[in-house]
Amino acid sequence: MSITATQTTSPDAREAYAARVEAARGRSTEPAWLTSRRAAAAARLVTEGFPTTRDEEFRFTNVAPIASKVFPAADVPPGRASLEALRAQATVPGLDAHELVFVNGRFAPELSSADRLPAGVRLTNLASTLGADPALVEPLFGRAIKFDMQGFTALNTALASDGAVLVVDADVVVDQPIHFVFLSSAPAPFGAHVRNLLKIGRHAQVRVVESYLGEAGQEYFTNAITEVEGGDGSQVEYCRVQRESMSAYHVSGTHLHLGRSAVFASESLSLGGGIVRNDVNAVLDGEGIHCTVNGLYLVDGDRLVDNHTTIDHAKPHCESHELYKGILDDRGRGVFNGKIFVRQDAQKTDAKQTNQVMLLSDDATIDTKPQLEIFADDVKCTHGATIGQLDETQMFYLKSRGIGDAHARAILLHAFAADIVERIEVPALREHLENLLLERLPID
Repeated sequence: MSITATQTTSPDAREAYAARVEAARGRSTEPAWLTSRRAAAAARLVTEGFPTTRDEEFRFTNVAPIASKVFPAADVPPGRASLEALRAQATVPGLDAHELVFVNGRFAPELSSADRLPAGVRLTNLASTLGADPALVEPLFGRAIKFDMQGFTALNTALASDGAVLVVDADVVVDQPIHFVFLSSAPAPFGAHVRNLLKIGRHAQVRVVESYLGEAGQEYFTNAITEVEGGDGSQVEYCRVQRESMSAYHVSGTHLHLGRSAVFASESLSLGGGIVRNDVNAVLDGEGIHCTVNGLYLVDGDRLVDNHTTIDHAKPHCESHELYKGILDDRGRGVFNGKIFVRQDAQKTDAKQTNQVMLLSDDATIDTKPQLEIFADDVKCTHGATIGQLDETQMFYLKSRGIGDAHARAILLHAFAADIVERIEVPALREHLENLLLERLPID
């Protein structure tokens, strides 16, 4: 997969997507408000198109391989053997969780296990909720998206037909993690547009894991948006693990709207995909919020992983912490763009942002751009980026104690990456991801 410096957006692709939306209107049983929003999003897609390298937010990321073609819905279900293999890969040993499983963007109840839910928790899929209780979805669909709608967000709004819906009532503590599993496998290239909606009530507590896996070698496009509405005093731990096919394209947007004294902590791991773009946008819309956004990305071959974060401090006395780490090998490319906004009334803001990158090859590249826009005067805000290679002193120390070169290299790489994984509070998930890192990290 080659990534050039310039790109063009195909009018045929975006108009074909808009035509799909228009064709569905005549036979749609969706509520009128959603039909209207889809039409508006499709019109915006036709007018503005997909982002190009001329757009500042995509200056280092050429999405032409995605924007220049149309990815239809997967009409042929995956083979039984492929599906069973993927389902086995998605299993986290020892994780006792409520699970919703989606195959090629559609809910698969036969693979899911979302029973035994405590009182005050509703866990279902978007398609069925739109039919049974559309009033539940309407105030959540688009509620947390506070930033300009770029082409992929518009495409998701226009075409998203399924995803997870989680509503946790006030004061409810969900002891077991909730796991959303998205599996991709089809004989021909396809696209899946997923919309996940989470509403966590006042003083409620929950842990959510979101996993994306695809069959090796397959080309497909995952376009996923997750919206999280965190009520006053809510506590949410959110872990996102992306393990797509190395030939797949993955574009995601995680949008957070947090209330007073809410606590939100996230860990994002990008371990697969040919071209990957992850956006995290958070609005801290109440005093006393603690928001942690961490990420780890492993890039090799000719792959590209782009992480963009925006933390909007809208109210005073809030804290945000970001730590993103990348390991790049071969001709891999990484991008990190982190923005922190501090509004004029957001005094006593405490914001920290760090991007650390390890380059294992002379041909690997990273473009990093930390940004601070501060309009208040009583704040503590820091940002920094470090780029380097394996520490020769540490390598010498390990080898001087009889550890071989490859093993010493593996120890240092694992220690660098594990700093993110160790922050996950679910023991079974943490151990599982540590084992995945041992499999994926280069040691030769």
